[in-house]
Amino acid sequence: MTGPMRFAAVAASLLMMALAGCQTNDSLDGVVRTNEPSKGDLTSFGDAFDGLKTVADVEYHASDQAVAEAKNQFRAENYGNAGALFFKATQLSPNDGNAWMGLAACSDRIHRFDLADRAYARAFKLVGPTAEYYNNVGYSYLLRGKLQGARSNFLKAYELAPKDPTVANNLKLLSSSVQNIER
Repeated sequence: MTGPMRFAAVAASLLMMALAGCQTNDSLDGVVRTNEPSKGDLTSFGDAFDGLKTVADVEYHASDQAVAEAKNQFRAENYGNAGALFFKATQLSPNDGNAWMGLAACSDRIHRFDLADRAYARAFKLVGPTAEYYNNVGYSYLLRGKLQGARSNFLKAYELAPKDPTVANNLKLLSSSVQNIER
């Protein structure tokens, strides 16, 4: 090698060693992280980093952005758009129970109860018997006019979360639905 080429090779080697020193490799998950504090390091305020969350501690799902956008669309009553975004979220992260719950709720709102039933079945496997699950299934039955199923699910939700205002409101809605049936 000539002088300038040798100098470039040595400079590149030194640069690679310097850059390699900026990263830590966590052998448990194989993820390379940069700029994370070591145990015992102090913040600029003199506090220890030990109790603070770092990037490694934060749980992230590929579907998080799609779920956030879907919730905004749902609040704006754009149920078709919200459903498409929740569906995208279920494809990005098939084990995201919140995405399946959202997809089921959107399917209810557009009266695609066949899709809602499949999404609720998948959500139950992921989130389990929660008050939110039973409340949403109850509301689904209410929309279908299946008042016995709605009552049963609302009561299960009420047992799990007796102070939840949404569950209480849905029980009142059910009560008024029973009293005002038009035939």
